Amino acid sequence: MKFNERLKNLRIQNKISQKQISIDIKISETQYQNYEYGKKEPTINNFEKLCDYFNVSADYLLGRSDDPTRH
Repeated sequence: MKFNERLKNLRIQNKISQKQISIDIKISETQYQNYEYGKKEPTINNFEKLCDYFNVSADYLLGRSDDPTRH
């Protein structure tokens, strides 16, 4: 599973709007949408924020692991 698909699935599973995530991690809603739609990739800083926000490992969010637990 690709990063953008995993990101969207996490958002839907947690019943959070794109707007709310963008507010919480302090980016524009358009910027977040671009991540989810696969149009752009986040900076390292924003990628870390997303991992922290969803409390998942980087490998999980990247689709390199199916284990969401943080190591």
